[in-house]
Amino acid sequence: MSSPAVQPVPARAPSVWPGERLGLPYSGPGSIGRPGRRILALVVDWALAYAAASLLTNTTGFSISVMFVVLQVVFIPTLGGSLGHRLLGLRVVPMRGGWVGLWRPVVRSLLLALVIPAAVWDSDQRGFHDKLAGTVLIRA
Repeated sequence: MSSPAVQPVPARAPSVWPGERLGLPYSGPGSIGRPGRRILALVVDWALAYAAASLLTNTTGFSISVMFVVLQVVFIPTLGGSLGHRLLGLRVVPMRGGWVGLWRPVVRSLLLALVIPAAVWDSDQRGFHDKLAGTVLIRA
């Protein structure tokens, strides 16, 4: 799935609304996915990872984390987001437009599984995991 490039605004001042510096709209399709949807999507994804791990292996913390990363890496490039993202009307797009590729979901998911990078946000509500992967989570 190809997407248009996000056009960053050159100013470095904090955004008036999340995504302003990235050239994204205040609300509606294409705007930054807000925390409520993002957190609920994350809960859905971890629940699916728990269910898959319990069916395929055992439910240790490590196997659930591995399953979480695998599900993210499979669905972000194919569906434009994880199952939780898509259920809640979100999608992951690369900052430079085009297809998200394979390396971005790997980097993003491994960092997200560590939790700490996801808890560090900028004024555009992009987590550290999205910044390093060069992605942004927007409303579909």
